[in-house]
Amino acid sequence: MRIDDLFGGDEPVFSFEFFPPKTPEGEANLFRAVEELRTLDPAYVSVTYGAGGSTRDRTLDAVRRIREEHGLEAMAHLTCVGATVDELRAQLDRFRDAGVENVLALRGDPPAGQGDWVPTEGGFSHARELVELLAAEYPFTIAAACFPETHPHATSPEDDLRHLRDKVDAGVSFLITQLFFDNAVYVDFVARARDIGIEVPIVPGIMPITDVAQIKRVTELCGATLPDPLLSQLEARAGDPEAVEDFGVAYATLQCAELLAMGAPGIQFYTLNRAPATRAILSALKLMRPWEAERSLAAAPAA
Repeated sequence: MRIDDLFGGDEPVFSFEFFPPKTPEGEANLFRAVEELRTLDPAYVSVTYGAGGSTRDRTLDAVRRIREEHGLEAMAHLTCVGATVDELRAQLDRFRDAGVENVLALRGDPPAGQGDWVPTEGGFSHARELVELLAAEYPFTIAAACFPETHPHATSPEDDLRHLRDKVDAGVSFLITQLFFDNAVYVDFVARARDIGIEVPIVPGIMPITDVAQIKRVTELCGATLPDPLLSQLEARAGDPEAVEDFGVAYATLQCAELLAMGAPGIQFYTLNRAPATRAILSALKLMRPWEAERSLAAAPAA
């Protein structure tokens, strides 16, 4: 199933991101979360790709199992880190031969301990080059990432958007944002993207907050911002993990409901291979159906 065919209908496109496990315990956790979240009928799930191809085989194994054993469409991530063009082609051949139809094309982050991005000799320097390879030689639907608060290595927001437009022009069918916690950031980003000619669906990426220290680490790594009022509420609950998770679920539910009511094409949940928070949020959203609010108001007779 091509994911790009799912957009534009009456229902939002909900999806979950997982990462491939490194241990038997991690594998059990992953597929337990997949099975628990499968009941919510996501449009698809995606599986990340470790730095330097460190989870190359596990990514494909997870994608294959999710598709064949759990009946869900699964999109494979692929990065340029630590791979020559020939090695990327070999991995894409494996994806194609396994029946994968959708790929998220990424430049990738530098390996741990390496501050600056250094291209692999014989490899690509930019995600656009990977997109061009995919579009020219493979039948996949191509997705890409985008950064509402600007990529950490970009020279400016304007340059970041120009590079994003280049990726879209090269063959990207839809975009998934890095996590963010202020919906005004997403609204402004979409408006700026449309102004520069980017017309593909831009799906918000949402990470439910379940641990204060963890979310601080994540936002520092990816360059996202925790708004001061949100951070204050989290720190006030830092000594009570259950209270943090309850608040995080409530915040993400309200955030997603507002995004969907404003017309976001769907939500990608960054699950961290855990089901409870995402399951609570999406269950509430499917009950509330906030994406129908704008249509209902539009159809209401004038007073």
